[in-house]
Amino acid sequence: MPKKYECQVCGYIYDPKLGDPENGYPVGTAFEDLPDGWECPVCGAPKTEFKPLDQGLYE
Repeated sequence: MPKKYECQVCGYIYDPKLGDPENGYPVGTAFEDLPDGWECPVCGAPKTEFKPLDQGLYE
């Protein structure tokens, strides 16, 4: 199962099941496949500010 990642700045959760279509990344795009220059769509934090979620807490 693809991992969800959380922005450590604002709490936004990147979910591969949803992608980031507003910024050109379709449903099914794994976090690892986002370019290094991708930014949080909510606060603009860099990709390096995201940490993997513990799936057990959210599933």
